[in-house]
Amino acid sequence: NQVLEMFDHAYSNYMEHAYPADELMPLTCRGRVRGQEPSRGDVDDALGKFSLTLIDTLDTLVVLNKTKEFEEAVKKVIKDVNLDNDIVVSVFETNIRVLGGLLGGHSVAIMLKEKGEYMQWYNGELLHMAKELGYKLLPAFNTTSGLPYPRVNLKFGVRHPEARTGTETDTCTACAGTLILEFAALSRFTGTSIFEEYARKALDFIWEKRQRSSNLVGVTINIHTGDWVRKDSGVGAGIDSYYEYLLKAYVLLGDDSFLERFNTHYDAIMRYISQPPLLLDVHIHKPMLNARTWMDSLLAFFPGLQVLKGDIRPAIETHEMLYQVIKKHNFLPEAFTTDFRVHWAQHPLRPEFAESTYFLYKATGDPYYLDVGKTLIENLNKYARVPCGFAAMKDVRTGSHEDRMDSFFLAEMFKYLYLLFADKEDMIFDIEDYIFTTEAHLLPLWLSTTNQSISKKNTTTEYMELDDSNFDWTCPNTQILFPNDPMFAQSIREPLKNVVDKSCPRGISRVEESLGSGPKPPLRARDFMASNPEHLEILKKMGVSLIHLKDGRVQLVQHAVQAASSLDAEDGLRFMQEMIELSSQQQKEQQLPPRAVQIVSHPFFGRVVLTAGPAQFGMDLSKHKAGTRGFVATIKPYNGCSEITNPEAVKEKIALMQRGQCMFAEKARNIQKAGAIGGIVIDDNEGSSSDTAPLFQMAGDGKNTDDITIPMLFLFNKEGNIILDAIREYEAVEVLLSDKAKDRATIFKGKMIPNYIIDSNLEMENMDQKFSENDSHNQNSEEAPSGSQDVGAAPEEPQGAGEGSDVTDPGSLSPADTDSASVPTSNQDSHVPGSDEASAPEPACPSGDEQPQEQTQTEPSPKAPWDRNIQPMESILADWNEDIEAFEMMEKDEL
Repeated sequence: NQVLEMFDHAYSNYMEHAYPADELMPLTCRGRVRGQEPSRGDVDDALGKFSLTLIDTLDTLVVLNKTKEFEEAVKKVIKDVNLDNDIVVSVFETNIRVLGGLLGGHSVAIMLKEKGEYMQWYNGELLHMAKELGYKLLPAFNTTSGLPYPRVNLKFGVRHPEARTGTETDTCTACAGTLILEFAALSRFTGTSIFEEYARKALDFIWEKRQRSSNLVGVTINIHTGDWVRKDSGVGAGIDSYYEYLLKAYVLLGDDSFLERFNTHYDAIMRYISQPPLLLDVHIHKPMLNARTWMDSLLAFFPGLQVLKGDIRPAIETHEMLYQVIKKHNFLPEAFTTDFRVHWAQHPLRPEFAESTYFLYKATGDPYYLDVGKTLIENLNKYARVPCGFAAMKDVRTGSHEDRMDSFFLAEMFKYLYLLFADKEDMIFDIEDYIFTTEAHLLPLWLSTTNQSISKKNTTTEYMELDDSNFDWTCPNTQILFPNDPMFAQSIREPLKNVVDKSCPRGISRVEESLGSGPKPPLRARDFMASNPEHLEILKKMGVSLIHLKDGRVQLVQHAVQAASSLDAEDGLRFMQEMIELSSQQQKEQQLPPRAVQIVSHPFFGRVVLTAGPAQFGMDLSKHKAGTRGFVATIKPYNGCSEITNPEAVKEKIALMQRGQCMFAEKARNIQKAGAIGGIVIDDNEGSSSDTAPLFQMAGDGKNTDDITIPMLFLFNKEGNIILDAIREYEAVEVLLSDKAKDRATIFKGKMIPNYIIDSNLEMENMDQKFSENDSHNQNSEEAPSGSQDVGAAPEEPQGAGEGSDVTDPGSLSPADTDSASVPTSNQDSHVPGSDEASAPEPACPSGDEQPQEQTQTEPSPKAPWDRNIQPMESILADWNEDIEAFEMMEKDEL
């Protein structure tokens, strides 16, 4: 009943505030019409001005026993929806949401008509619309490979001059491999075989192009040549529904070749990608090597697919891990790391986890999964419900909302939640007579014996020989899955109960982690430390021995027979391969030194210096000694992954943005286009700091980045928050981006200096004049090493703030420190100084027993436009000492 009430809240608000628009914007209570709202990039390719949400929701209405509302909705679709719009849409999204929605609606409409009470007037109108749409998608298949273009114009197709598409060369594996259910159903319903033929050809081509040694497929493929463009492989975004449709095509169509292909891929997935309870992407050519250290939320569908395949144990394990992440963050973040930290913080109310929960409950009958469903319902109502529907989460950590309610929320979420709790008497038809598409649309199983005009014989290639005992050729029967053991599922879940809470985020030692219970992830090459005794113990367990060489290096050798178990030996092999890859990668990469972000505005005036990571693109600050100086401004959207919506606030300023969701180079291009003169990317990992983390370099996107001309720097979360806190406190915050921190004389050359730093501006002018005349003093100017953490380069001043703190006074280096990093002035001044840079660095301040060689001028210079009070050098030094003492107090408070 609660699910029904929630559905009514979402559906009625869409119909009241959004229809006939494609989607509801629940925060502003209006419809999302493409072209009338700011572009969201590829996400908008699902919108085609065809009342997307209503079509996507049709069969949900019948599942939820809302037959009157269904009848009204079908009439609205027939009367109002136009499929002939001049608009470019995603072939994949239009197929699963619109074509699937029309076919699902038709499936339940003819079922209701057969029952005799509702839909007696229905005459296949939805099927006619589905056929019309099918023909509009066919031009996308006009390629030599048979793989479809990723986008098509509903009115003009692909190659037409007015189509505005057809230039793409790549598509994702799921985009080309998630067509067979809808296209085959359309062919079987209408007797027109061309749709099924095209979908089969695309599947055949992907199968032919699989990596033969690993039997894995990549994420994106060239639609003309069949070359893999992205060669990482997983079960999440970009590939997910390709695997799903191979198994479901066998269930729906009865073609053995689909099951054989699925079994071959599944064997590879469980061999390489599955690292229980994790599912990690690997390289298709080096499947023992992980391609990334995070998982995306779309893989949450996979436990449900494993249930359909009959492999229950790993399904329970992965599902439990995902549930622990949800309990920690209330929702499943779009991506999270192997130690369960948030990687991408959004959650667009995706239904994949609810789908797997439903399938696991069907397979096990374990009431635990009813409690899981209850948690999902409570979290949706507590955190996502708004007056006009349910809003996507912009950030699961803060609970902020995004003004979107995707059509799949109504199509899938409520369908699976209702079915999870419904008894047989709550249903007006038998759900077992249908198979779910990837968008949860219902296709009747009787299609397998209807209009079989396609030959089932597989002509693509011979299959890899597999042990038939691993694969049952029938759908699993829950009666034999758990013989006399109702506690089976619980016994698998129990060791994973605390896997998230006990996980060790980076920065906590493995020794601390070992105090917790539960399985630990295998040791990764990037984490290995030869000085860590626990790591050495793990190596021994994996059959890896460590040999110390005379030159100080260590050599690793693995003997699999010496491993504690076969699983440990496999971990050892993976570790060795990772280490080889890591070693060669480190040799290739050019390590850039750290950069500095110096806050130069009130009340910091150059005394706060933050260690920043460099970028391998954009302005090289080491070649522009003056650096880039400007006020900072936070961009919108904060991630910088799309066109900047507040360019007026960013123009001629240094843009602040958050890490994540796209390549660094893309962020740089977007802010540069908006007129920014530089950019600072702030880490989205809470609490990260340059104190504990190694220097981070921002890599390019693998393409030519010569078009990026502005400087880009990276700040860890802790350092970034110092700037954000300063903005909240002082609003206008000015920073200097440079290769090394500048001394204050350099920063304020030619600028008005606040009285409480130096009361006599005249004095500063005199000092500048004096120092420029006396080169011998320049030789005393010394800078901190560029690699020093959070320490700015500056003249030596009286000892002050201690080292190693978050923000260190430029004068806090000991003489030994500065001497060791001494740089001759002649080298530093070989360039022409910029407007913000002094012609010579400020010399070391004299100590108390040294007297200045020249006295202060008593006559003000006519060139100076402002008032000046004359002050002796001793007074200046005393003021500087007060500044240092005040800074020490700030430092103790951690600013």
